[in-house]
Amino acid sequence: MPISAKTFLRSNILLLAAGLVALLAIVVASVWLVGRTQAQVEGVLAVRQVRSAFADLRNLVQETETGQRGYLLTGEDSYLAPYTTSRSMVAPQIERLKTLVTPFPDLVEPTRELIGVIERKLAELDHTVDLHKSGRHDEALAILRDNSGQELMDRARALFDSLVTVADRKLVDHTESQNRSAAALRLVSMVGAAVILAVVGGSVWTVLRYTSDLAEARTTVEALNAGLEERVKERTVDLARANDEIQRFAYIVTHDLRAPLVNIMGFTSELEAGLEPIRGLVARLDEEGVAIDEAARTAAAVDLPEAVGFIRSSTRKMDGLINAILKISREGRRALKTEPVDLGELTANAAAAIHHQLEEAGGTIDVDVRLPAIHSDRLSLEQVFGNLLDNAVKYRDDARPLTIRVTGAPEKHNRIRIEFADNGRGIAPQDHERVFELFRRSGSQDKAGEGIGLAHVRSSLRNLGGDIILRSELGKGTTFVVTLPRSLPAALRRTET
Repeated sequence: MPISAKTFLRSNILLLAAGLVALLAIVVASVWLVGRTQAQVEGVLAVRQVRSAFADLRNLVQETETGQRGYLLTGEDSYLAPYTTSRSMVAPQIERLKTLVTPFPDLVEPTRELIGVIERKLAELDHTVDLHKSGRHDEALAILRDNSGQELMDRARALFDSLVTVADRKLVDHTESQNRSAAALRLVSMVGAAVILAVVGGSVWTVLRYTSDLAEARTTVEALNAGLEERVKERTVDLARANDEIQRFAYIVTHDLRAPLVNIMGFTSELEAGLEPIRGLVARLDEEGVAIDEAARTAAAVDLPEAVGFIRSSTRKMDGLINAILKISREGRRALKTEPVDLGELTANAAAAIHHQLEEAGGTIDVDVRLPAIHSDRLSLEQVFGNLLDNAVKYRDDARPLTIRVTGAPEKHNRIRIEFADNGRGIAPQDHERVFELFRRSGSQDKAGEGIGLAHVRSSLRNLGGDIILRSELGKGTTFVVTLPRSLPAALRRTET
């Protein structure tokens, strides 16, 4: 029995829905497993740092003891240099170790005990060195021959070995957990692939059946082909309308999200304002000698302010993301307006717009763009150039004066190239493509931003028939290379054909 168009459409919709569900399940499971693996990797790195810190501290204590013994036994001042050097490094290493073991409760108390033993050992070493310096050599050697110092060192070594063993066991646990996550990820991928293959197989079978029926009705198909071009145009119009609907939907959704977000931010401010009377009440009760439950005191002084601060930072981040989505939605719905654009003038105006920022940063900019006018969308180009120059100022290297150079040159195939070069922080090689992804940033996150600037730049340039790449070396600077067609209408016509 031939497959009707309605049956074919229904079957493919069902198969597509099944494939989308399977794909969504794979994505969700993969994201969760990847996040879990990332957490485990971070745990492994933290444990390795702790283990390395223990090893470094042990080496420093041993080097200090060796320098002390050499000085006491030989009496030569040359042994004081390694003793003094290693001795001065012990205290900073102890502080670093305290910080590193904080996330591991089972290591805190043993570490505290180890530090106590080390401090007693260091006191003994300092005492013997001071005795020797004051000429009381026999007393210093008597302490050296006493077993108390050796016992302290043996106790320290035992504690070191115990703590390193615990760290090694944690490393093994984290590694095994990583392996389990990797195995689960492989299983999810294989199961998902099997489901998708089944869906694809069903779709192929349905398509083959339908194609066979179409072959038998060739005359009808040829008749329909006469109006195919018109139908394609209609479908193109439909797609454009659907795209507009998606843009409007994104705008409406983000706009509607803002209302409850504003309420949350308002109530957060009220909560924050309400904390002051509560803290004042607690302080007054303390002054009056009224007994206050410790949990209530902690909630008023620590927990509630911390929670309010977390809510405020989260709402600020959400507000930034909503603004970013609104901006992208607005730009996506804007029709391009082609007109002659003098790139030299446009670049000079963009440079003038950041002049005050350059003066504050003690930087300079050199613009050398000598190109004939191109036909493109002026507003999009102004946004692109402004964004690139703003980034150059924002991510400058404070260790040296900022210099920016903008140059232009013709390219093959009726295109032009403009380069924005700076001597800023630079971008690591692994982040050269990542910086163009939406909501993704690289390097130190010490500057405000949502990670949409370069994503918007690339999207805008591709809408204009152009593109952008970067060349960068970390710590030396970055060059963004923008390419554009001389005529946007001609580029669009070539794309359509």
